[in-house]
Amino acid sequence: MATMERLYRFARNGAEQHAIERNGTLYELAGDPFGARTAGSPIAGGLASLRLVPPVTPSKIVCVGLNYKDHAAEQGKPLPAEPLIFLKPSTAVVGPGVAIKLPPGVGRVDHEAELGVVIGRRAHRVRRAEAWDYVLGVICVNDVTARDLQNREKQYTRCKGFDTFAPIGPCVAIGDAGRARRVEARVNGEVRQSSTTAQLIFPIDQLIEFVTFVMTLQPGDIISTGTPSGIGPLNPGDTVSVAVEDVGELTNTVAAEE
Repeated sequence: MATMERLYRFARNGAEQHAIERNGTLYELAGDPFGARTAGSPIAGGLASLRLVPPVTPSKIVCVGLNYKDHAAEQGKPLPAEPLIFLKPSTAVVGPGVAIKLPPGVGRVDHEAELGVVIGRRAHRVRRAEAWDYVLGVICVNDVTARDLQNREKQYTRCKGFDTFAPIGPCVAIGDAGRARRVEARVNGEVRQSSTTAQLIFPIDQLIEFVTFVMTLQPGDIISTGTPSGIGPLNPGDTVSVAVEDVGELTNTVAAEE
């Protein structure tokens, strides 16, 4: 197994900066997170001392619908012949610990635990055999969805695009990105979703080829690879966590939008 690093970003004294975790020690990052990453000074107190923010700033999140067989079955939909993609706007992105706001009058809002692939360099019409050369690492994504809106509309822009509907984090795990990983969602400590990316209908390298044929991906952009079965509603006061094996756990509270 390749050596893994974890890339974080945190806010301190009115500014944001990156940190890199290597061999269990957290350092300030001296260098380009998408280039030569050099460990600077160790961070006293480790992660517990930091206020984490989204580790990257995607210009867009490209989501893949119905990419687990069990999720397609629970939705009562046939398996797609090719990837079904849609976009979440950058304005939907929030980091760990930030509240998911439930908009008034939209009905049921669901969690969707997903593994996201973070692009490391400009990617345009990438061949599948070279796909992993364009990947920085992987990240936890919660593809929050206004389910009642989704069920009555053919397009996903509105139901997926509300502010706070794209929590990402807590880090980007760099190294050994291509192996299968367990993906789980927990609400108030109860496991709601649990599967592995070995069950993806369209694997990650195929998704990179497919998406970059359509649009250019920039460093920090994310392909969110789909959610397994077990999607369920969120309510004000809930705490929802998305965990991806060997990446970390992304936790957010849930609140009604004022």
